[in-house]
Amino acid sequence: MNSSFRPVLAAVASFLVVGFLVAADTAIVVAPAGSGGAEALTLAPDLSFTNDSSGNFPIRGQNLDDGKIASDRPTAIFFGTSHCWNTNREAERFVALYPKARQTARFLVVDLDHPSPDQKVLVSRFYRGSIPTLTFLDPAGKVVYNDAGETSGRRGDTTRLEELLARAKVGGR
Repeated sequence: MNSSFRPVLAAVASFLVVGFLVAADTAIVVAPAGSGGAEALTLAPDLSFTNDSSGNFPIRGQNLDDGKIASDRPTAIFFGTSHCWNTNREAERFVALYPKARQTARFLVVDLDHPSPDQKVLVSRFYRGSIPTLTFLDPAGKVVYNDAGETSGRRGDTTRLEELLARAKVGGR
């Protein structure tokens, strides 16, 4: 090999390695098959559903820092913050959906003020600046729904969320 090409090859190799690492850092992390994600979801205490006075993030539970999407079932992702009554009302619906679907879907909860490293990738991929935002992915990771705002005009009404999850289960059809 001509020695004048060695620096060029080294630069190309470095570029490819760095490019791969950057791509790996921005890739959505996929969980192994089975249950997981956020679990034991409940509403935080002292939430207001009529004004922005609630300083608590609206959803409590276990594994709230999980940011891995499912590989064998739909994934439902909630994006929100504290001090937002619209977010609190959508959180109420999301938490009500959880016991109905926790065996057949993976739930993820993202506090936009404190996302974990895996969740930061979800934020960059799906969040567009308005809360609450919900994202439903089918088992292959394809977006079935990704929109901001409440899914119902009635408190506690999970009908639309159940419809979205049903669509995600069959690949968005």
